[in-house]
Amino acid sequence: MSEAVKLIVDGYVRLKDRVKIEELREHRQGLRNALKGKNSDAFDTGYLSRLLDSELEVIEAGLTSLQ
Repeated sequence: MSEAVKLIVDGYVRLKDRVKIEELREHRQGLRNALKGKNSDAFDTGYLSRLLDSELEVIEAGLTSLQ
């Protein structure tokens, strides 16, 4: 998991900024969807997909903690 995303989400949670967390989630989901359309030997799509999935888990946990 990206430590940067964890810190960003933690900051938004402290600020109670649900909108920014939702925007971050939408951005990561868009990246994951774009990655699914790629099939390249130039980079490891499996690793990037797992990274985005772990970041989305952190983002979802942040949204859950705001409820």
